[in-house]
Amino acid sequence: MGALKGIRVVDLSQVMAGPYCGMLLADMGADVIKVEPPNGENTRTWSPGINGESYAYMAINRNKRGMTLNLKTEEDRNTFYKLIETADILIENYRPGVVKRLGIDYDTLIKINPRLIYCSISGFGQYGPYSSRGGYDLIAQGMTGIMSVTGERGGKPVKCGIPVIDLGAGLFSAYGILSALYARVNTNEGQFIDASLYDTGIALSVWESIQFWVSGETPTPTGSGHRLSAPYQAFEASDGYFTVGADTSHHWPVFCEIIGRPEFLNDNRFVDDASRIQHLDEFVRLIEEKTRLKPRKYWFDKFDEAGIPAGPINTYPESLTDQHTFSRKMVEEVEHSVAGKVKALGIPVKLSKTPGEIKNSAPTLGEHNEEILKELGLVSSS
Repeated sequence: MGALKGIRVVDLSQVMAGPYCGMLLADMGADVIKVEPPNGENTRTWSPGINGESYAYMAINRNKRGMTLNLKTEEDRNTFYKLIETADILIENYRPGVVKRLGIDYDTLIKINPRLIYCSISGFGQYGPYSSRGGYDLIAQGMTGIMSVTGERGGKPVKCGIPVIDLGAGLFSAYGILSALYARVNTNEGQFIDASLYDTGIALSVWESIQFWVSGETPTPTGSGHRLSAPYQAFEASDGYFTVGADTSHHWPVFCEIIGRPEFLNDNRFVDDASRIQHLDEFVRLIEEKTRLKPRKYWFDKFDEAGIPAGPINTYPESLTDQHTFSRKMVEEVEHSVAGKVKALGIPVKLSKTPGEIKNSAPTLGEHNEEILKELGLVSSS
């Protein structure tokens, strides 16, 4: 039994943040019903594809059942209301105002099901000067400051390589949903959850915000380095780059000994984190004079032996085929009714008694229409 077995989620969302949230709940055993318009959601057309099925869609819609409804028609809207009667959670990511026009807003649905937890994910939230704007991960990364601190020192603004705000909003939404689900145990009432990409970007800016509040400085890009600590970054070896974090009082003297720079311990420029950050360019230059003399494996073996965290900078082909990735079941295979066997990322949190499970791939368009309509008593089961 999954931890969320018996919980029904209606997932009206599209693209990434909402579907990712729904997938996380489905992985833990919730019955997540993906409701799409008759022509399907946008990501069904995205490349790459297998036998006409989008891998992008499959990547964040596994373990869900799928049905199609045209919510602009009264008949399908009534079917949707019937579905809401049976639901614990609804996830949607329309622009503010759209659900009101469709007649599926919180005030309407809470009358049908007072225990419903209604999670709305938007670009900028349900109120505030920017609430009516559409939102994308890229726009939120720019507006919240994330792009201003990403990339190399002195370089142009750079977007994070992964859609960190979309994924973060999905995670925060799941956290909000589970909090509301627990609160419902005591109140027997649902509630409205207002999640946004903008708030997510601000909330993730932990070190950057305190740097501004404490020093008044404008945070800038730090490359692979940490904003407040050093050494904590990538260094060049003779055959590429590796990362090392030796910024604690215990690790720092050992690090200096391993790289052959014991004089650092008596150098006022490098006496503590703040001093090392202040003289970072010279600090890195002197370290790499030593690290470039040996290959990467030499360095992580030395650091690992000393208990100092270090590792290679892997490409995705390397990380996705690493023995540790497989041992943690972070790559799995699942059968899709059209695409056949497809690979899927594993479940990142391991529960000892009610573990998550990847049972099914993403549904084809409208795959479970009849099945769900029968459950709702809207078509004969004979």
